[in-house]
Amino acid sequence: MEGYPLQRALERYDDPNIPAWGQAEEEIDPIFWPIPEEDEKGLPGGGLARHDMLYIGEGHNRMYLIRGGKAVWTFDAGKGWEYDDIWMLQTGNILFSRMYWAAEITPDKKFAWRMDAPEGTEIHTLQPIGKDRMLMALNASPRPRALIINRRTGETEMDRELPCGPEEPHGQLRRLRLTGEGTYLMPCLSMGRVVELDKDFREIWSYSIPGPWAAVRLPNGNTLITGEKEGVTREVDRQGRTVWEYSLSEAPEDIRPDGTQSCVRLHNGNTLICSRGGGGQTPQIIEVTRDKRIVWVLKDWRRLGPCTAVQVLREPGRPEMPGECMR
Repeated sequence: MEGYPLQRALERYDDPNIPAWGQAEEEIDPIFWPIPEEDEKGLPGGGLARHDMLYIGEGHNRMYLIRGGKAVWTFDAGKGWEYDDIWMLQTGNILFSRMYWAAEITPDKKFAWRMDAPEGTEIHTLQPIGKDRMLMALNASPRPRALIINRRTGETEMDRELPCGPEEPHGQLRRLRLTGEGTYLMPCLSMGRVVELDKDFREIWSYSIPGPWAAVRLPNGNTLITGEKEGVTREVDRQGRTVWEYSLSEAPEDIRPDGTQSCVRLHNGNTLICSRGGGGQTPQIIEVTRDKRIVWVLKDWRRLGPCTAVQVLREPGRPEMPGECMR
């Protein structure tokens, strides 16, 4: 498994002393989707065995580590809303956002760091930067803010207002990302714009699309965007021209996800499209090739909940280095 930076991190989860229930966990609301097993058979791609990954979804507060086709580790984060962003670090710890708080947890389910959102604010997005720092978007009225926080010292090293509305925090933005070029990509959900800011937070590029949930800067300089409102995943160049696009309306009806949230561009060129799901009736993930063939459909509601985001764990790219992971 050379070339996979998280290989050693995954080995930490082989420890037989990891508790089934950890001290950082909180009880979640039970959710059951009564889906017949035959509805999940015969789909392309081999089910859960296709990718080792971290898996989360809003509406179901259980985090899953999928390895070898099984959910080998879980973490319950309490009642309420909602998981949105997640990263396994090279240490094996997991960094995630939980709307009203964010945390770093160890494989044995203890807190290495935790931050509660200030009253009236929400945390939907974070990104590791190097060993100890992270970028966080804090949805807040009247404008959201970008923070860089040192998790070891607790120091806030940067706090900048973001030019993104509306005043109501929940719909302001998702998936703020620092790119490999040192710029910031900001999907303004309610405004219907993806905005790129330079290091001084001046706007240098934008693209209009209804309900942008995620925006990923690709190595070729293009930007991969999910538009939740129209169910589209679109790659555009610097001139705003569409280079590649996949609309959920193109998928056969029996394997068509219900809505798009985040996306992942794999190094083989395929794209994972994550869906909040349709109450157990539609797939959670599809994998689409450049020529728009669906080569994997994950529909596993007996074991998993909705899929807001995944981190594929056997891919090149260090998660702590902006621009190396295409998510």
